[in-house]
Amino acid sequence: MTRNSTLIAAALTLGATTPAFAAGDVFFSLANTDFVVLIAFLLFIGVLFYFKVPGMLGGLLDKRAEGIQAELDEARALREEAQTLLASFERKQLEVQEQADRIVAQARESATEAAEQAKIDLAKSIERRLQGAEDQIASAEASAVKQVRDEAIRIAVGAAGEVISKDMKDARADDLINDAIETVRAKLH
Repeated sequence: MTRNSTLIAAALTLGATTPAFAAGDVFFSLANTDFVVLIAFLLFIGVLFYFKVPGMLGGLLDKRAEGIQAELDEARALREEAQTLLASFERKQLEVQEQADRIVAQARESATEAAEQAKIDLAKSIERRLQGAEDQIASAEASAVKQVRDEAIRIAVGAAGEVISKDMKDARADDLINDAIETVRAKLH
């Protein structure tokens, strides 16, 4: 049996089960609309099979399925590529984060070292200034002591000279002056 004859047999079976056929009316009459619709339907189906429309529809559906499959494959490939890129970016982000952490740690260490060095330099500077001030004070003190001694010596010598010149004779005056000079010389050195 061919395909067309199978379709005709199926159509006749469907037509035989209509209400008009069950009522006893003549089914195979052009006046019967069910029969006319059945014939038109069968002709339509026949024309579809003659022009191989089901095969074309199947081919179109197969092409569409292949296109969809290709799009799915491409989407899978893009997804895998995106996942690879994401993993790469995540690795790079971790590397950059680690590098940033190292930079921050180095900056902290450098700042700590710079602060410690600044403290040491400040302490040395203060110590140098204190030493300079102490040296200036000692120098000023020594200068003041020397000036006071010099002035005391000058006054003592002057007073001794006056006393000696008034009260003493020349021989005795010379001995006292020489003793005073020796005493001053011994105390100064």
